[in-house]
Amino acid sequence: MSDKITEQKILSSLSDVKLPLENGEFSGKNIVEAQAVSGIAIKDGNVIFTIEISPSISAYANALRATAEQAVDALDGVLSVTAIVTAHREAGTQPAGHAHNHSHGHSHNHSGGQTGVEQMASPARHIVAVASGKGGVGKSTTAINLALGFAALGKKTGILDADIYGPSLPRLLGINQRPETRDKKLIPIDAWGLKAMSIGFLVEEDSPTIWRGPMVMSALQQMLTDVAWGELDILVIDMPPGTGDAQLTLSQRAALAGAVIVSTPQDLALIDARKGLNMFRRVDVPVLGIIENMSYFLCPDCGGRADIFGTGGAEAEAARMGVPFLGHVPLEMEIRKTSDEGTPVVASAPDGPHALIYKQIAASVTRQLDTHSDGMPAIIME
Repeated sequence: MSDKITEQKILSSLSDVKLPLENGEFSGKNIVEAQAVSGIAIKDGNVIFTIEISPSISAYANALRATAEQAVDALDGVLSVTAIVTAHREAGTQPAGHAHNHSHGHSHNHSGGQTGVEQMASPARHIVAVASGKGGVGKSTTAINLALGFAALGKKTGILDADIYGPSLPRLLGINQRPETRDKKLIPIDAWGLKAMSIGFLVEEDSPTIWRGPMVMSALQQMLTDVAWGELDILVIDMPPGTGDAQLTLSQRAALAGAVIVSTPQDLALIDARKGLNMFRRVDVPVLGIIENMSYFLCPDCGGRADIFGTGGAEAEAARMGVPFLGHVPLEMEIRKTSDEGTPVVASAPDGPHALIYKQIAASVTRQLDTHSDGMPAIIME
């Protein structure tokens, strides 16, 4: 094995890569001198980093990315390289990692609707996002089991982990490997009959992702458009929790067919779920329904039922908001255990009672998608 790959070696290799000028000539400052390189992560010989450039030279982003990847790939011991190019500021105007840059490489339409917002090319016939107004309600577990439910119905299904800061898909799938690259596209990981992609496949599990909002959006856009998804019927997006900039922009630009909201029954969670639902409505994304997660607990010893977080709150909220109620999912040790072990319950116990619940929800969502004539993808919220 070669000498250890270090951040300093990567920066040294990138010091030969020039920024393009507005006429397309690559004769400007080198990208390190211009303080355009940030977010370097190294995992078992696999390298990922971000290059921030001015919007005025964004037309040359692909050429710059290829040159930078070739420079790092030439280092001894590097197995693969992924460069993420984001164009939202003048390179060199402030140090990379500065916390107060709010200049975005995209525009928001806060008046509602998708008018004037450039949408990404859709990698699937339908995109479904699983989202939640807050964390801790079981969004990611719901997303992976719902995706497996679609696959059980015979749908060619993919899942994208859009939580850049807290990716959980590698753990949920029991996978810790780097995607291969072919023809400048990442090859999604095959797991349990799904095609899967997550930033967690590219960085160490305990490595923090210290990126600004526009960098996150560039990474998400590349995972949507620069991944060889193939011909998918449905792509499930496991959205980050909350209703911030990344969630709003992705909702506007990812050509969503609809959104499923995941909430627990308690009032506090329902307040946040309502915010998420209204965000989707604001950008004209259909809400396909609400799932009540951790709805009740059945004692494995005595069979008694306990409504730990209350019950029926999400169902009542769905009726109040005029959206479909998709079902109750119990607080069940088997669902938690299989998720922690990387063997989701719909895959590990496909004929069990818990798998049946997720399959029924998937069938309900599928019926709604099939009634839409626009063929747009859908998003599911927690």
